[in-house]
Amino acid sequence: MIVRLPKNLAQTGIYVESVDCPSFEFSRRRFMLETQDDLNAIMSSSAVELMVSQTKSRIDVAALIRRAPSGYVQPTPTQRSLKADTIAAIDDAMQSMRESVEGLMSGTLDMGKAGAAALAARRSLETAPDLFLEVSRLKEKHEETYLHSVAVAGLMGRLAEQLDMDDAMVEEIGRAGILHDLGKLLIPNAILNKPGKLDKAEWRVIRSHPVLGYQRLLELGETSDLILDVCRLHHEALDGSGYPLRLRDDEISLAVRICTVCDVFDALTSVRPYKKAWSSSEAINWMYDQNNLFDRKLVLRLGSLFG
Repeated sequence: MIVRLPKNLAQTGIYVESVDCPSFEFSRRRFMLETQDDLNAIMSSSAVELMVSQTKSRIDVAALIRRAPSGYVQPTPTQRSLKADTIAAIDDAMQSMRESVEGLMSGTLDMGKAGAAALAARRSLETAPDLFLEVSRLKEKHEETYLHSVAVAGLMGRLAEQLDMDDAMVEEIGRAGILHDLGKLLIPNAILNKPGKLDKAEWRVIRSHPVLGYQRLLELGETSDLILDVCRLHHEALDGSGYPLRLRDDEISLAVRICTVCDVFDALTSVRPYKKAWSSSEAINWMYDQNNLFDRKLVLRLGSLFG
C-alpha cells in the first residue's frame, strides 16, 4: 500500500516511491531510504511530502503516519493505484524507448519496440492525463531525451485519436514521436546538457539535431515519409521562422504540426535548469497566444486532453 508522508516525518528505512518536490532538485524515486545523506538531501530540498510503500519499507510506516498533523488526508485507493499504474506505464514505455534507441545507435531499427513505447505512453495518458504529466516531469538528467520522446509520443498519439485518425495512422504518429529527437543523441553531452546559456556556435550544433536524426533514420533504412518528416521538420513554424527549411503554412504537414505542438507543450511543462515547469493551462494559453507559430486548432485540441 502506498501512502503519503510529510517530509518532516521521513526516516531511514522507508521505501520511497516518489518525492513531491516542486523545484525538482531531488528527483530520485523508487528507492530504499538508507543513508543519512539521502535523508538530509530530502529534508533540505523543496519537497513537501513523499509517497511511501508500506509493504516495502523496513519500519512501521503506519506509526509515522499517526504522527502527522490532524486533518492530513491520505489519497483514496483509486488515486493510489492510478498513480502506481501510471508510473509503471511510464517505466514500461521508458524501457521500450531505451531498447529502441540503443538498437538505433547500434545500427538496427526495431519499430516494434518504438511502437510499444508510443502505445504505453498513449494508454497511460488516456487513463490519467494529469498523472501522466506529473510523472513525465520526473526526469533524471541522463534520461531526459528518452522520457521527453515518450511523453511527446503519448501526446501525439492521443491528439491523433482526438482527430479521429485510424489506428494505423495513430500508431505511426506515435512512432514518429518516439523518434523525433533521435538527432539529439548525436549531439555532444557537454552541449546538450549545458545548464547555462548556449553561445552561437553551440546553438548551431543544437539546431542541427533534426537533420542529424533524419540522416540517421535514412541510414537505417527508414522509409516512412511521415516519420522522416516529423524528425527533420518538427522545429518548423507556420510563420516561416523555424528551421531547418523555414517552411510556412501549408508546406508543413499535419503530422509535423502535431509533433511541434506536443514537443513544445512537453518542454514548457517540464522543469529545466533555467526555469520551473509551467502548468498545462499556462502552456496552452501561451502557445495559443503566439502569433502564427503553432496550429491553434491543434493547441486547443491538446488542451482539451487536460480539461
